[in-house]
Amino acid sequence: RMLTFNHFNFNVADLETSLRFYKDALGLEPVGERKAAADGSFIIVYLGDGESKHQLELTWLRDHPQPYNLGENEFHLALEADDFAMAYALHKALGCIVFENPAMGIYFIADPDNYWIEILPPNHGQD
Repeated sequence: RMLTFNHFNFNVADLETSLRFYKDALGLEPVGERKAAADGSFIIVYLGDGESKHQLELTWLRDHPQPYNLGENEFHLALEADDFAMAYALHKALGCIVFENPAMGIYFIADPDNYWIEILPPNHGQD
């Protein structure tokens, strides 16, 4: 194997709101120290699930006050839920479910910047 996954980045408009969302909705916690530019132009926080090495990088840019253009929003992050019914109930209560596909057994939530995140049941797509 030549390469392994390390992290994926989402640029966010309000870092504290996003950090709260990712903790409350997905249980993701900051990993390591925040990286901040000396001039205050950016802050980067890496989030982890406490099990896998893969991290989500959240980047806040001071000089980007407008919402991010996500195009047709056809890309997404996917997380597997150990307890799918419990995750669904939580996301329903948080009001962040944006699309459901019962036939495939999945649904999507949206973060505060409207990035879509697919929620999968355990062992989805594995034999």
